[in-house]
Amino acid sequence: MSLLQTDVPIQTVITTDPDKAKALENTARAKILDMLADEEMTIENITEELARRGEEKAETTIRHHVNVLKDAGMVELSRLEDAGGGTTKFYKSNTRVFSYDLSESAEETLSDAELATREALAPLIEDLYSEHEDEIVAAATEMKPCEYCNTQHYEEFILRELINRALTQLSEDGDLDTVLDPKV
Repeated sequence: MSLLQTDVPIQTVITTDPDKAKALENTARAKILDMLADEEMTIENITEELARRGEEKAETTIRHHVNVLKDAGMVELSRLEDAGGGTTKFYKSNTRVFSYDLSESAEETLSDAELATREALAPLIEDLYSEHEDEIVAAATEMKPCEYCNTQHYEEFILRELINRALTQLSEDGDLDTVLDPKV
């Protein structure tokens, strides 16, 4: 006899590749990504800023963390500068990580907005898929199985990535700023 039985629906889907997930296992790396999303920095700058944020680390450790993020494709070398007989490397993040959690009251407050979003997205996704099904299916057939999953959701992953990339580009272009702060 079961003491508890409840339906537990999926409420959050996280789309990322295993290398990025592994790179984010360390809080210092998440902080580095946050810092490098706003400005390019040297290893020395990163070390100083992390110390200011309460993460005392040796420069060699910071270099290791930056290399892990580079290997995961989340950080790039943005500039080289001549430094009197040497070269100073500047790094910049190409990835922004939002680590927020909505409050319980926000969940209720946003329920109408969530419904409106769902109703607006459904026909958009239907049109997107019908117009680009061949490209989506072609990309899905090239994907490798997820090492954590028994069932594969390649086409859903691609649709989520397309929406995420479009939102990211709107943000980078400043279009979201115009909507969120019309004074901009």
